[in-house]
Amino acid sequence: MRNLKVLLLLHLFIALLPPRIMAEAPVCAQEDRAALLDFKAGILKDTTGILSSWTGINCCGAWEGIDCDPATGKVTSLQLQGRAGSLYMKGILSPSLGKLQYLQVMIISGMKQIRGTIPETYSGFSHLTQLYLEDNMLQGTIPSGLGRIRSLKALSLNDNRLQGQVPPSLGSLINLGQISLRRNKLSGPLPSTFKNLVGLQFLDMSFNNLSGELPSFIGHLQSLTFLDLSNNQFSGEIPVSLCNLSNILDVSLGHNQLTGEIPSQIDKLKTLYTLSIEGNFLNGSIPESIARLQKLWYLNLSGNELSDLLPNSLTYGLPSLISIDFSYNRLHIEAVPDWIKGRALRDVHLAGCSIGGTLPIFRKPDSLNSIDLSDNNLTGDIAPLLTNLTNLQALKLSNNKLVSNLTGVTLSESITLLDLHSNQLHSSISQLLQRGSSFLEVLDISCNKITGSLPEFSEGLVLKWIDLSKNSITGNIPSSISNLNLLERLDISMNHIEGAIPTTMGQLITLQWLDISNNELTGRIPESFLRLTNIRHASFRSNRLCGQIPQGRPFNIFPLAAYTHNLCLCARPLPPCKKF
Repeated sequence: MRNLKVLLLLHLFIALLPPRIMAEAPVCAQEDRAALLDFKAGILKDTTGILSSWTGINCCGAWEGIDCDPATGKVTSLQLQGRAGSLYMKGILSPSLGKLQYLQVMIISGMKQIRGTIPETYSGFSHLTQLYLEDNMLQGTIPSGLGRIRSLKALSLNDNRLQGQVPPSLGSLINLGQISLRRNKLSGPLPSTFKNLVGLQFLDMSFNNLSGELPSFIGHLQSLTFLDLSNNQFSGEIPVSLCNLSNILDVSLGHNQLTGEIPSQIDKLKTLYTLSIEGNFLNGSIPESIARLQKLWYLNLSGNELSDLLPNSLTYGLPSLISIDFSYNRLHIEAVPDWIKGRALRDVHLAGCSIGGTLPIFRKPDSLNSIDLSDNNLTGDIAPLLTNLTNLQALKLSNNKLVSNLTGVTLSESITLLDLHSNQLHSSISQLLQRGSSFLEVLDISCNKITGSLPEFSEGLVLKWIDLSKNSITGNIPSSISNLNLLERLDISMNHIEGAIPTTMGQLITLQWLDISNNELTGRIPESFLRLTNIRHASFRSNRLCGQIPQGRPFNIFPLAAYTHNLCLCARPLPPCKKF
């Protein structure tokens, strides 16, 4: 019993010890603390609250984002990562951070408003393995001295405003496993020195202005699993050597200026999951060998100049395929192939493929997430297609020859985008919206033969885009339109809508685009519109409106054409109102 009491007292004593005795934090090296405080001084505003913890003398203790070597007190990790929402840091990167000689990880990501250049002093890091300076506003060129950080394994400078050429010196970083320079303003070719990066697994240079031919050495980077060179200005042919990437999982070369044919050796990419080469100038036929890619689940060949029929090998090939896009080529498809209608596909995009006849009926509709059959020659009713499409989120059937009564159409509960413009659809849309999805965000039924009046809009709708222009809609604009509190674009022009503009439209504070021109509206433009501070485009022309235009930005600075051909609108930008 006595021993038990002693043991309990010992535990109580330990529990009451000050925290610093229990787990002594390393003492922060004075020179490292000074370097960090220099960085803090360069940040003019910090809404993230991270730097508010940078107080006291021991940066290794409670300073958020800082880790130290417990033996020396030297800073080994600086990780400042943005938080959700609109939080940010405004300022510059301090060159003093280059004095953190034992730093292994530097992550300053998602701060949005950190400007200036990447300091040359950062080239002096000798222990750094990870450098992430992402989602900021960094400008200037990438310092060539970064090529001296031989310990570097991951380099990411995504989402900045960096320009100039990619430094050839980066090819000296033979330990690199990842390099990502996505979404900058970089130009010029890929450096030939990149052929030395034999351990590179992840290469992302997308959304820049890079140019020149795709270098053949890419095919020698045998460790690559991810390659994204999309949205640049690369030209020439796809190098055959690219088909030697035996470990590659994802290839994206879309939206460049590539020419020539898809290499017939494409089937050598046996590990490939996704292939995106859309938006180029590729010609010839789709190679039969592409059907032998056993693991490919995403295939996007849209927006090229591919011709001829679809290869017969696709009938039984590509066993893992769930998403296809052959849109806008010169393919002779004529009708949706039976192998597409019978598969459990997620996305079927065959826009601009000269497909005729009635809309296809998919035999495994539950799997479908999006369908795009726009810009074809399809005829008939749309109701049969929509049967059993319980998980469909996006449907595009625009610019066809569809003739359908919309009162008999029921949308799936899951649909978020419906684009039916430029057909011969008729009747009222009221029942379509009342029976439709509460998740619908985009509705485009412009350029049809819609009649009837605008429906009453109930609360809870999430519509962001409505285009009902160029129809024969009558009646008034309902005051319940104010329930569309997420609406960003409204176009009801070129109809026969009459009556006054409801003052409740001034509650649509997210509205950016408004076109109610070429109708029969009367009365004045409500003063409540001055609350629409996000609006960038508006047109009221060709109605019967009268009275003073709301005198506040942007309504008093819109061009004259926005108000012409009305009865008696006045005040800026039109002539002053007459005083009686």
